[in-house]
Amino acid sequence: MNNDIKFEELIEKLEDEVKKLESGNISLDEALLSFENAIGLVKQCNERLETAERRVRLLVESANGEVSDREFDINSDET
Repeated sequence: MNNDIKFEELIEKLEDEVKKLESGNISLDEALLSFENAIGLVKQCNERLETAERRVRLLVESANGEVSDREFDINSDET
């Protein structure tokens, strides 16, 4: 996942791909490539949202109510 790109930029890129597909003015090969790009962007967005959700959960579920600055593994199922 490319963390250099902001979430909002990923959404804009996804919207651009959708507009291309909806226009109907592209070839089948271009449509397939655009669809493939869109799927990749959706996956990146979902990963970002899942990471944000885990971070929020760590803050909210802190046992003593204090904000924890501990690192967490984004691939972990730990809540």
